[in-house]
Amino acid sequence: MSSSRRSRRPRAGGARSADQFGSTTPDLSADPRRSAEAAGASRPDGASGETRASGASAYATGYHDPVLLAETLDLLITDPAGVYIDGTLGGGGHSAALLDALAPEATVIGIDRDPEALSVARQRLAEAEASGRFVPVHATFAEMSRAVREAGVDPGTVSGVLLDLGVSSRQLDSAARGFAFSASGPLDMRMNAASGESAAEMIARLSAERLADVIYQYGEERRSRGIARAIKNAERMETTGDLADAVRASVPTRDEVKTLARVFQGLRIAVNDEMGQIEDALPAALKVLRPGGRLAVIAYHSLEDRPAKRFLRHGSFDAQPEKDHYGNVVSPLAPVTRRAVVASAEEIAANPRARSARLRVAEKTA
Repeated sequence: MSSSRRSRRPRAGGARSADQFGSTTPDLSADPRRSAEAAGASRPDGASGETRASGASAYATGYHDPVLLAETLDLLITDPAGVYIDGTLGGGGHSAALLDALAPEATVIGIDRDPEALSVARQRLAEAEASGRFVPVHATFAEMSRAVREAGVDPGTVSGVLLDLGVSSRQLDSAARGFAFSASGPLDMRMNAASGESAAEMIARLSAERLADVIYQYGEERRSRGIARAIKNAERMETTGDLADAVRASVPTRDEVKTLARVFQGLRIAVNDEMGQIEDALPAALKVLRPGGRLAVIAYHSLEDRPAKRFLRHGSFDAQPEKDHYGNVVSPLAPVTRRAVVASAEEIAANPRARSARLRVAEKTA
């Protein structure tokens, strides 16, 4: 995309002239703050968490509440006029904040495999899409290279990529999507309901032994063998209620909630091939970034965080980094955060799902 074609585009939210972009972060707080990069702390200092949480809530919708918003913008944006990718678009909260933080000539590419999420975000960012500042693409984030080409952007020129892993609040809260055990609905769990097999279909296809492996590997549930047998022996397995009943029947009452959470997580990850997607997406992000561009990953559990941490440090998923003849680590990425950035107590109080969020950021080297 040429800068001349984008130079007169109106902003998606709020009216600020280009000469006012001294900070790349929208005004989530009236107080100055040090960046997390400079502080090296678990979260940026400066403005109070209460102010941060209330400011970030301006970008929240009934679909999703974006986590670690100010921290992400502080660490991700290096070129206010650049191209940025929101690889997990969801309700568009992070994308909306990016559009407000960036200069008028900047572009945000929003990627999501969930057609409903894409539709919600497009309605929210309709003005930005009409002006060309926001480009939605229906794809998985593992298909980032294709998404960039569809948006008319050359690979290797992107200034920042954000991946907010896991599921959105809307997906969790909608019984019809089948992600949660809190309300009974179809046993689906697909992020794209038009593609792949549902959780019910996967359970029917797998043997009890293989199902136990899935629950153990992706849900980290120690009782996976007994739970898998209970699931396979259930008279019916069509709804989330059927699944929850089978799990409850196989574990002590005191452990029901945590066990249900682990089982549902494990099946969801398997249905959507989430670990495979992460292993494909991170190298894809590296390819589309320009030298000096940044990759930010928000993970919510150790299965996601572990490969993200390794890749952002080493540029690979290997346990040991590649080294040169002198013993120096050779990596196409340089960590920006020395350790994971976590949500403040105030943000967690406002959005309990932020409790487990871990933000890591790295920069592509020359």
